Amino acid sequence: MSAAQTVGVEFPRINAQLPGSLLFLLQPKRYKVLYGGRGGMKSWSMARALTIQAHHTKQLILCTREFQNSIADSVHRVIRRQITLLGINQWFEVEKASIRSRVTGSEFIFKGLQKNIQEIRSLEGVTRTWVEEAQSTSEDSWIYLEPTVLREPGAELWASFNPVDSTDPTYQRFIVKPPGPDRATILKVGWQDNFWFPPELEELRRHALRTDPERYDWVWEGFCRKVSEAAVFRNRFTVEGFEEPEVVDRYYYGADWGFANDPSVLIRSYIHNDTLFITHEAYAVGVEIDDLPALFAGGRAIKTGIEYPGVPGAKDWPIKADSSRPETISYIARRGFAISAAEKWPGSVEDGIQHLKGFKQIVIHERCVNTAQEFRLYSYKVDPRTLNPETGLPVVLPKLEDRNNHSIDAARYALDGYIQKRGGVGIWAKLI
Repeated sequence: MSAAQTVGVEFPRINAQLPGSLLFLLQPKRYKVLYGGRGGMKSWSMARALTIQAHHTKQLILCTREFQNSIADSVHRVIRRQITLLGINQWFEVEKASIRSRVTGSEFIFKGLQKNIQEIRSLEGVTRTWVEEAQSTSEDSWIYLEPTVLREPGAELWASFNPVDSTDPTYQRFIVKPPGPDRATILKVGWQDNFWFPPELEELRRHALRTDPERYDWVWEGFCRKVSEAAVFRNRFTVEGFEEPEVVDRYYYGADWGFANDPSVLIRSYIHNDTLFITHEAYAVGVEIDDLPALFAGGRAIKTGIEYPGVPGAKDWPIKADSSRPETISYIARRGFAISAAEKWPGSVEDGIQHLKGFKQIVIHERCVNTAQEFRLYSYKVDPRTLNPETGLPVVLPKLEDRNNHSIDAARYALDGYIQKRGGVGIWAKLI
């Protein structure tokens, strides 16, 4: 069998070993970006896709990062590992500082940006560039790199990174002000997308979720690192599995309606020993009004046919809902739910947040993954231009961010009648 015939046989088998959502890595596009948290297969997937391309067509592939003091700091080992996993060792010549294909003549070269930018600028014929750990890439490096590696027809720039700060040049370049979709495919991936996610990492992930929720979303979920002092519910809640008491005097149900890309939410909670326990959530984006009864109570949606698990007791207990959608409340009521609008007033959001924070603790069941994430991310605004002289961090402002708050709004609505305007009397007496 000739080398060309070998490529024809190997490529379909290798192609099938990429997750379906990442097959775009094998299709032409000027920019290809994978970002997110730990365990999302970003490096693994890009290394595999580049190895496949190098085995299929002739490529000159520059593998780079901002800081690379030695070949050990590069992705050389990752590429080498992919060649072995794909069973094509015999078709590659692996050397200390480069890797070459005996089939197509493709070559991988490995250079750091900070110390080799002038050398990189003189490179000719680069067809693929992979910037690994791209969150550390400086603006100067991007300015020099892009026109250098994208001057060949059909050349592509790939980047993989774990976000750190929203002001970082890479985050601004690809997430805040991305190239148009005709030029770039940018995908957030995480541990949830990794069907090879190992149990060892799952143990670490769950431990981080229990013990360090402030860092969890940055490290594991791929969100930018936040100023911890800005987190509204910092040290006010835990996420864990728990058994409900055999007898609960009162369950509290709250609903928030989704607009556009916002989710529709129903949560169930109860109070015990001055602790708010959130037991269940229904949480979905893009749900039409006809499908809300199925989302809330469980069953097959009329419009989409999606089978929803629902929230236990949703038709048995009173539900307090966002008053901004009276027509939706009326529709849900006609479908057999005891639902009514929660009261709002100027400052009701702030009053509700203060009362939620007044519980001894908020315990969120680990199955309520979206609610838990919102409690971690919900924040006050910060002024990045003004730093606290004691901490060196941006100053936290007394204004709430209007995002990551859908389950939290539902939790407030659920306690309608108990949460009152500032100065109200007997609030906690009612709760107890």
